[in-house]
Amino acid sequence: MKVAVLGAGVVGVATAHALAERRHEIHLYDRRGEVASDTSASTAGLIAPGHSYAWASPSAPPMLVRSLLGESTSIRVRPRADLDLARWGVRFLRECTASRARSNTLAKLRLARYSQQLMDELAAREDLEYCQTRNGVLYLYRTETELEQAQANSQLLRDHGQRQDVLGPDEIAAVEPALRHGTATFAGAIHDRTDGTGDPHRFSVGLAEECRRLGVRFHLGTSIVGLETDDATITRAVTDTGEIRADAFVLAAGAASALVARSIGLRLPVYPAKGYTLTATVKDPERAPVVGGIDEKTLVAWSRFGDELRMSATAEIVGYDRSHSPADYAGIVDAGNELFPGAVDWDTARYQTGLRPMTPDGPPMIGLGRHDNLYLNTGHGHVGWTMACGSARILADLVDERRPDIDPTPYSPIRSRRHPRGRRT
Repeated sequence: MKVAVLGAGVVGVATAHALAERRHEIHLYDRRGEVASDTSASTAGLIAPGHSYAWASPSAPPMLVRSLLGESTSIRVRPRADLDLARWGVRFLRECTASRARSNTLAKLRLARYSQQLMDELAAREDLEYCQTRNGVLYLYRTETELEQAQANSQLLRDHGQRQDVLGPDEIAAVEPALRHGTATFAGAIHDRTDGTGDPHRFSVGLAEECRRLGVRFHLGTSIVGLETDDATITRAVTDTGEIRADAFVLAAGAASALVARSIGLRLPVYPAKGYTLTATVKDPERAPVVGGIDEKTLVAWSRFGDELRMSATAEIVGYDRSHSPADYAGIVDAGNELFPGAVDWDTARYQTGLRPMTPDGPPMIGLGRHDNLYLNTGHGHVGWTMACGSARILADLVDERRPDIDPTPYSPIRSRRHPRGRRT
């Protein structure tokens, strides 16, 4: 079968590889000239099933109100006249119940754990090098109250397979010696020993080479203008250089998936959340972290990629605006100086923004929608890197009409299947 995969981020490349292994004829398209050079290159780098919590939870509405009132919060919303945002927001608020948050978190966790396993197997089989670590991730808390709440919340993850240790202040430095040099004071931490880190851009570049070996044809620097349909099927995709005809299409373009889908009147419940990322050269290896982590007060996350440190923070709901200024990164730099003083050369920092494709409930959309030959693999939010390989395998199974290893129902693009009435977790 000839399949056109639209989007060459880490999810698109993984999808192309999974389908090519099944001997399909794969054509991979992206507007950029290099794979995984947009949002996939601007993540914190955490491979973190232990951070699978659904954003839509009972604590989210009060936080959004504080954001609208001007308070600094981890998720910032700029009020704007945007009907798509309004629709998305209403659906998000409907998911903010305790039962829905639990169900959505477990759906994300299952996919993240499955994906992490496949990523490790694929990396070993293809000898991929992407600065990967498997020494866990530290989730740091500054007050006893926050730590106790985190312990209560994380019980759900531990009950479903995550290996986590609760650390006191003295034990934190034993896991991450670089924190001894910092000025921040922590009440404790959760060390998720199941999590890890890695560079999704390097992973994707390496996997792209394996794709080429399998015969995948790359069409980089090609922008998708839209799709055309005869109602039942997609007849072609239109690009800035011509048209694409294929037996099947996979829409894996991240936040841009919703824009492409509009061309055929399909309103995907995917909305972008802008994240800010910087990458700087390590100048003192002893002061730079070797374990990935998140400061849960500032929600600054970090990963070490060899001689560089990646730091990321903030989720800003501002539509498709990618602009940024030095002031947007001040909080990240301040956190870096507090946590790891003298570790990096800030003059070498490279600044990026990325648009995380968020669904209202949290789990991504994987599978057929209302068209017979249009498959979706999008909406992975802030854990697309973690979920990429698992999402790709599920998608390939569905294309081949095989039963996936895990239940694909929670990821169905069809809402009535995704959230059937009376379903229990």
